[in-house]
Amino acid sequence: MSHGTPKPRIDTSKPHPARVYDWLLGGKDNYLVDQAVGDKLPEDSKAAARQNRAFMHRAVAWAAREGFDQFLDIGTGIPTQPNLHQIVQQVNPRARIVYTDFDPIVLRHAEALLISTPEGTTDYIQADVRDPGTIIEHAHTILDFDRPVVLSLIALMHFIQDEEDPYGIVRTLVDALPSGSLLVFSHGTTDFHPAELVETVKEAYKKGTIPLRFRARAETERFFTGLELVEPGLVTAPDWYKEEPRPEPERSGIFAAVARVP
Repeated sequence: MSHGTPKPRIDTSKPHPARVYDWLLGGKDNYLVDQAVGDKLPEDSKAAARQNRAFMHRAVAWAAREGFDQFLDIGTGIPTQPNLHQIVQQVNPRARIVYTDFDPIVLRHAEALLISTPEGTTDYIQADVRDPGTIIEHAHTILDFDRPVVLSLIALMHFIQDEEDPYGIVRTLVDALPSGSLLVFSHGTTDFHPAELVETVKEAYKKGTIPLRFRARAETERFFTGLELVEPGLVTAPDWYKEEPRPEPERSGIFAAVARVP
C-alpha cells in the first residue's frame, strides 16, 4: 500500500512536526527530540492539537453524511484513532481514502494501522505536499476524479514558508479536483493569543529546526480564493459545527473551514 519516493531513513536526531503533534495528542510514537520541542510549548498547544483533531473528525463525518465517499488526506501524521478513514467508513463502508505524508515513521504506522473496511479502500503515498503533482498523479490511480473528492489539509500549511509558495501549492491541488469537491482546511494563527505566548511557540519550533509560519485571518482567507465557504465559514476550530450541539466558547489558535469547489 505504500507508493511514491523511496523510503528515507528515520532520523531520530531531529524533531518532526508529525511526531511533535503526536506528543501533543498524548501519543507514544515520538522520540526524545520531539518531546523536547513539546516540553517547551505552552499548555495552549495541547489544547490546539485537540481542537484541530476534533474539527477534522466533525468535518469529515459531515462530508461523509453529505454523500462524499472519496478523500485525499495530505499531511496525515501519526495515526491516532479514530483516523479519518474510520470516521468516514463508519458512515459509508465503501469510502475510498488516500493518505499522504513524507515522514517515514508515519509510513510504517500507516501500513500497519490504516486498514480499510472490506468494502472500501485505504492507500498511502509517501510524498511531500511541496510536490503536489506527484500526489495528484498517484491519487488518480485510487480515486475517481470524475466525481467529487474531499481534500484534507489539516494543520499542515503553517509549516510551509512564504518562499515555498503555499498558496500556489493549495491552488494546484484544488485545481485538480472536480466541481463539487471539498477542501477541509485548518491553519495556525496568532490572532487570538498574546505576543509573548506566540513567541514561546515560535522559539520552541525554531530551536527544533522546524519552520513555522502562523498566518492572520486575511492571509488564511487567501487559501480559499475562488472557492465557496460552507457555513459557518472561516472560524476557529472549536466554532466549526454543522449539526452537533456547540459547547461553550473556547479560545483557539487554529482557523478552520470547509469550502466547496464551484
